Amino acid sequence: MQESQVGACLVSTPVNTYYVLGRIINGYTYLDVDGHLLVFVRRPADLKASDLDVADDCFFPVRKPEQLPALLAEKGLSQPSTLWIEGEEMPQSQWARLSACFASSRILNGSHALRQARSVKTAREQQLLRESARLHEAVYRRIPEVFRPGMTERELVVEIEYLMRKGGCLGLFRTYGNDMEAHMGSLLSGDNAAVSSPYDFALGGAGHPSNPIGATDTPIREGQSILIDMCGNFTGYMDDLSRCYSVGRLSEAAYRAHQTALEVQAFIQEQLRPGNVCEDIYNGALDIVRRAGLADRFMGKAQQAHFVGHGTGLVINELPVLAPKMKDVLQAGMVLAVEPKIIIDGVGAVGTENTFIVTEQGGDKLATLPDEIVDLLDY
Repeated sequence: MQESQVGACLVSTPVNTYYVLGRIINGYTYLDVDGHLLVFVRRPADLKASDLDVADDCFFPVRKPEQLPALLAEKGLSQPSTLWIEGEEMPQSQWARLSACFASSRILNGSHALRQARSVKTAREQQLLRESARLHEAVYRRIPEVFRPGMTERELVVEIEYLMRKGGCLGLFRTYGNDMEAHMGSLLSGDNAAVSSPYDFALGGAGHPSNPIGATDTPIREGQSILIDMCGNFTGYMDDLSRCYSVGRLSEAAYRAHQTALEVQAFIQEQLRPGNVCEDIYNGALDIVRRAGLADRFMGKAQQAHFVGHGTGLVINELPVLAPKMKDVLQAGMVLAVEPKIIIDGVGAVGTENTFIVTEQGGDKLATLPDEIVDLLDY
């Protein structure tokens, strides 16, 4: 707010409310540039100031936003000259209502600034991400236990979802934007890995017409790969983890492509240092894929995702993004999921995904699970 010469920020959406309060409420959190924090609660009705670790005189039960200006005045605070609200994450009617409440303030969209703030993780946030990654990989180690020859994609993903929930996963897959939806992640085998999706994930999958992403009722066949990418939301902060499995031996082209994906990951891990530019990292990764002759099937085939990594945290698609034209400069404490994936005709997708913390020494990889393809018939 100081850098942007903004007087205050009003937060009301669930993710940003959790970010500033450590708990989701139905209401409004007001934070001004001088450090005043006021909480206006609609629900839960029995919530107390002590539940949020705020002072009693900064906690106000309210019924509607029109009460906020008068309550600010009671605290001796005038309306700010400039106010951020979450314009990208609310309907126009709510924007108009809040604008009318703060008629003397210049209203600006603060969504991007809040996302930028969330992109650099505190030590506590990093700890929560490490815990999610620890629990996440513990589930993946058990995937061979639940596979049975002849299963469909959906049958297998349901078994994995059960393991995830039993392992502590909250089951909530939070994404940023109104055009992104998924249920706990995706499982893609064979040609389903190349099916395009309307969603901006790395790979698609036919899914169901009401949620066209991921698994179908297609049987998983020998000689196919199975790429599993489930949401690691065990602490409210989500790591991102993909691993490739096979049913029997894959083609030699698949193993060569998988090795290329691991080379891309190693390059990016080395580049995840403060001061490096996202676009430059993406271009370096693409050079590796081009030299391997796999650029036409990197991150999809008929429809390719033009990124190779993304921030993660309270939502799965946080800032920054490793993509063309992204000039963002990495900072220590940013957390990125790196996911080089390649489509092989008749086999499916190969590749990997891991979550890294940006450090002076390069990316600190959160999971210890091996990246190699696991043959499920060996178990």
